This record gives sequence, C-alpha cells and structure tokens, in this order.
Amino acid sequence: MSDRAEAASSPVLEISGARATIRLNRPKHLNRLQNEDLGEMLGLFDRIEADPTIRVLVLTGTGRAFSAGYDLNSVADRATSAREEQSAGSAFEVVVNRLEDLGVPTICRLNGGVYGGSTDLALACDFCIGVDTAEMFMPAARLGLHYYKSGIERYVTRLGVDNAKKLFLTAQKISAPEMLRIGYLTAMVPVETLDEEVDKLASILAGNAPAAMRGMKRAINEFARGKLDEEAANQRHRESMRSDEIKEGIRAFAEKRAPRF
Repeated sequence: MSDRAEAASSPVLEISGARATIRLNRPKHLNRLQNEDLGEMLGLFDRIEADPTIRVLVLTGTGRAFSAGYDLNSVADRATSAREEQSAGSAFEVVVNRLEDLGVPTICRLNGGVYGGSTDLALACDFCIGVDTAEMFMPAARLGLHYYKSGIERYVTRLGVDNAKKLFLTAQKISAPEMLRIGYLTAMVPVETLDEEVDKLASILAGNAPAAMRGMKRAINEFARGKLDEEAANQRHRESMRSDEIKEGIRAFAEKRAPRF
C-alpha cells in the first residue's frame, strides 16, 4: 500500500451499536499522525458527539503499535517561521484536548507501543487498557522540544509530578509493567485477552446513564485542572434529580434488572 493510500485511510471510524471505534491506520509507519489527519480526527469527534446512540468511544491502532506520534517531518516542514511552528503544534494540541473533553467515555485500546505526542493522545482517554508488551517513550527533551502546556498539565494531573518529570526530563522508554505502576494503564493484559477486556469495559460504560456520566466526567476533568465550574456542576446535579435517567435507574434497581437508558 502506498503512503498516499495509507494517508487516505487513516484514521478509520467504525460504529457497532452503542460503540464507536477510531482506528489509526498507517501501520507501515507505526500509525504516525500527519498534519492531514488532525482535521479528520476533529471531524470524527464531531460525528460521535452528534450521534446520541453512541455511548462509548474506543481509540486504537492497526498492527503492532498504537502510534509513533506526530510526524517529525511534518513539524520540521512547518518550522520555517514562528507563526507556522506555533500553528502546527497547536493543531495537534487541539485534537488531544478535544478528545479529553468528549462527552462520551473513552477507552484507549493500547495494542502496542506508544511514542511522542501519541502518549498524550492515549493519556487523554478516560481509560487505557494495554497489552503487556507495550512500551512508551516521550522524546521531547532529546529533540529540543518544549512540550505544549496542556500536555504537560495532563501528565502532571494524571500521573503525578515525579512521574511527569521522569518521563519528560529523562526521555527514557518504560515498559508496560511500569506504565501500569504509574497509572498510565488502567489494566495490562496479554494480547490474546485485549479485546475481551476492552469489550467488557465498553459494555459497562455503554450501559450506564449517558447524561450523568457526561456531567461527572466533565466535573472530574475540571477538578483535575483546578478549574471547576461549580455553578454548572451544581446545576447538573439538580437537573439529574428530576431526570428521566434517575427515574429509570431507580425503577430498574427496584425491579432488580439492568436499566435501559
């Protein structure tokens, strides 16, 4: 398959029932992301948000790696002026932040190694289930790159100050057991049970109350950033007490059955 054909097929959106899957699909180049992918990713996020039947998103890669990150040649090509360099960097940042802020819960199906900017892409997901042969590598310090602010914030708030320093400042590769230990992975599994574990979690998330989850996810992310919109959170709480969701949830609990949201 040519590079042009690969670019045309990456990323791929697949929808099955309440579950959407975005699959990075440039396996010849370890699913690296190029500039043309960024707008496409945002478009896919918009489609997912606009479809009320979608209750969970899974993000994964094709082949032996999740993603090698943002194409360094694309960065270099755009580094001809301060304005263009800033634009290229901010475009990727917008994609990752948009993923983190999606209303539906998100799972990274980490099918292999994750490198560079894609470590932040996976970290922006709510859950990350990875194979036990996975590894991660953040090379910014080796490349002379000061990473963008929201990416550093995500590392610090999700992994802690010490782990963020280790990963950013030493630029050392770490293995799946260490990724699990520091909280980068929600779970670590053998490759043969990866789909089973992802399916199990996706089914749980797809079966819960979507509006309640959306609101609580937003509050959790805002708490982590130290920027909670208290009035909005309180309003969502009050509205939930009068919602159809809570009526169905209480009814299902009393009838000892699964709720139908």
